[in-house]
Amino acid sequence: MIDVRDVGVSLGGRTILEGYSLTVGKGEVLAILGANGVGKTTLLNCMVGLRQPESGAVTRAGHIGYVPQLFQATFAFSVLDIVLMGRARHLGLFTAPRKADYEVSERYLELMKVAHLRDRPFNALSGGQRQLVVIAQALATECEIMILDEPCSALDYKNQAIVISTLRRLNRDMGLTIVFTTHAPQHGLEVASHVLLMNDRRRYRHGPTDAVLTADNLTKLYDVGIARAEFAEGNRFTFAPTYVQ
Repeated sequence: MIDVRDVGVSLGGRTILEGYSLTVGKGEVLAILGANGVGKTTLLNCMVGLRQPESGAVTRAGHIGYVPQLFQATFAFSVLDIVLMGRARHLGLFTAPRKADYEVSERYLELMKVAHLRDRPFNALSGGQRQLVVIAQALATECEIMILDEPCSALDYKNQAIVISTLRRLNRDMGLTIVFTTHAPQHGLEVASHVLLMNDRRRYRHGPTDAVLTADNLTKLYDVGIARAEFAEGNRFTFAPTYVQ
């Protein structure tokens, strides 16, 4: 649904991305990991269409719902107002939301389990609640692809779990294609079918999660020792840094 072909991007005379190529197929969940400043958000912006690459091309087959990092409303909008903004592409110029637009917005508030907050000021919500509301806004666009920039940034463990389980549910129950950036390998293990590891402007690894998300690859990605840690019960595992002696 998204095809990235030989994409190159420069900012302020500095090359950020060079020769990136990958495809995100229908129904896939792609987790993107990499160090700070490696170009994860820049790549997302190219996928969404917010930035045109200097070289190469990005093609999209399906409408994209975009969830930026830490969305903040400028004015005192209610939660329902924020979700209704997702209906903008379905409205004509200077046209007010219709009954059907309210019904769609209410439906996705229910789906995200934040309908009880509909009349609350958006900026008065917790970080986790705001993320769920902004995901509801993206869903209200009736998108086929959802792209999220660090959706768990600055969230506690409980709210991270809510967001990640929500992404899994949206992919499983609605067939939504999802791309998200994260600094937590565990998020990739929990929900992603595919992983992109961005080592630098031209070196990257992309493929199925079980093949790409390994301790050796993560060690090279972050330039710090990382080991696979098995849970005492079951077949689940995670990754942990080994720099503490």
